[in-house]
Amino acid sequence: MRTSQKVVLVTGASRGIGAATVRAFRKIGYAVIATSRSIEQSHDENILAVGGDIADPAVARRVVSEGMARFGRIDTLVNNAGIYIGKPFTDHTAEDFAAVTNVNINGFFYVTQLAIAEMEWQSGGHVVSVTASIADTAYSGVHSALAALTKGGLNAATKSLAIEFARKGIRVNAVAPGIIKTPMHPAETHDALGTTTPLGRIGEATDIADAILFLERATFITGEILHVDGGLSAGR
Repeated sequence: MRTSQKVVLVTGASRGIGAATVRAFRKIGYAVIATSRSIEQSHDENILAVGGDIADPAVARRVVSEGMARFGRIDTLVNNAGIYIGKPFTDHTAEDFAAVTNVNINGFFYVTQLAIAEMEWQSGGHVVSVTASIADTAYSGVHSALAALTKGGLNAATKSLAIEFARKGIRVNAVAPGIIKTPMHPAETHDALGTTTPLGRIGEATDIADAILFLERATFITGEILHVDGGLSAGR
């Protein structure tokens, strides 16, 4: 079925930034294909929930095919699924490396290939990846090597894809969050973490969703890495 309603595919959609992004797009009238490893079915007929590990190419194919069967189009892809394991570099295990690269790299690669292929048929679309401020700004005492390796790679791929697909009407951008109030950070740490940012607080998931919507509406922006980090990337 093809609809005139715009459709967004959101990975890592069950909580935190992903859930906030789903709510934000629904508020502006988009239908949503929402996926994560454990996601509940929605009573909203404009939300299709598809469970599975997006790092698995078979899951990526199923998410896109079920979304196309339900809505007939994919206008926007939000690559939000990601994990962070904070350890000294020499303490990381092979299992840590595999876990982070599977989600952060494979989880981007397979679904982005498939979504862009559909956007090419439509002669337009938008990909937004949620990366990380620490991918390009290291902080003393924060163990960020695997984040820099994977999320920094997504920042670089964002620019490459923006140029590759610009003439086909497909924009590619990224949002690089700082410290955000999500289940990743226990509530008792929020006040202390807030003191580390120039703005004196940590971000809300809605701050990232708002940035994604800004890029969605800003149709002359592509290849942009938008830092939403309370000023951390500007200096400390």
